[in-house]
Amino acid sequence: MSEHLKICIVTGSRAEYGLMLPLMKLIKQDKDLKLQVIATGMHLSPEFGLTYQEIEKDGFTIDEKVEMLLSSDSEVAIAKSTGIGISGLASALQRIQPDWIVVLGDRFETFAAATAAHLLKIPLAHLHGGELTEGATDDAFRHSITKMAYLHFTSTDEYRNRVIQLGEDPKRVFNVGAIGIDNIKGLSLLSKAELEKILDVEELENTALVTFHPVTMENRSSQQQVDALLAALDKYPDTRIIFTMPNADADGRVIGKMLQEYCAGNARAKCFTSLGQLKYLSLLQYVTAVIGNSSSGIIEAPAFKIPTVNIGSRQDGRFKPSTVIDAKPDTRSIALAINKALSAAFRAECKTSKNPYGKGDAAVRVLKQIMKFGKLSNTIKKFYDLSHA
Repeated sequence: MSEHLKICIVTGSRAEYGLMLPLMKLIKQDKDLKLQVIATGMHLSPEFGLTYQEIEKDGFTIDEKVEMLLSSDSEVAIAKSTGIGISGLASALQRIQPDWIVVLGDRFETFAAATAAHLLKIPLAHLHGGELTEGATDDAFRHSITKMAYLHFTSTDEYRNRVIQLGEDPKRVFNVGAIGIDNIKGLSLLSKAELEKILDVEELENTALVTFHPVTMENRSSQQQVDALLAALDKYPDTRIIFTMPNADADGRVIGKMLQEYCAGNARAKCFTSLGQLKYLSLLQYVTAVIGNSSSGIIEAPAFKIPTVNIGSRQDGRFKPSTVIDAKPDTRSIALAINKALSAAFRAECKTSKNPYGKGDAAVRVLKQIMKFGKLSNTIKKFYDLSHA
């Protein structure tokens, strides 16, 4: 390759960065490639732990930092933040002139990056398209990003078919598995003793890892659902609880305050603004169950063969392994699901489950295809009509 292929990773949250990490390492190691990094969204917010510092500690140079979050979690603030993000990201992309932009998932920060890339005619590669999360505004963002992206890397064949159903040419749609599995395979995970010391927890036995993000498409408020969750957790006083704080969607700050107040009044509960990928995945080795409404309970947790209690409709439509127990967002349903998750019988069932999300080689397969397509002179796409295929 006569000239470096510039591949820009845009990341707006700690979780997204953790998933992208294997791909970023591969790009950085390749002498024919130039890695560019744009940090935006929650990475730049003190409230969410200034997690851009984690990116730098891992040895990456951040080419552009794009502020976009307003200090409010109302729906109007999220809409305005998206607009600010499109503007700032357009300027950043114009400055660094990447050959490819890579984004993951379905958040409003990702949608802002995809919109800017599309309008600047920069080829876009999208990971985790074709999925459904019917209880979140993210669903529409994800499918919109699919229509703006040129290359698509899905986590299952079912999701690949759905991207094709949206009119994308099968020649540009690849099922590579979930990139989060790469981290499980590639990271040197922390020992139980190391984790207990870092987290200042006496004993990780009988511990639940809880992540609850705002519900953006339901009539029942986030506050009501968190009240129900906390009331259900109260029914299991012998179970230690480790909370990771919610993301920056509407009501995120409301949930965060509720969790902090709960931890302040419960010695068995601890809150962490950001665990980071290494500590989070390491914890999955030792916790008894994962509880909440995060996609990690459906994609990463099953790889460790542990139960997940999935609350409410946020992840509706996503393919769920047999380790996942669905619960309605009320105290009784959540408590019953937790009881099942903690039972010896169900935990034994989980040990025999199979994870449908790939073998842990997604990053290699993604990069291979991007390099194969190389520098594109245009990103014009024709709608792939299944009725004419």
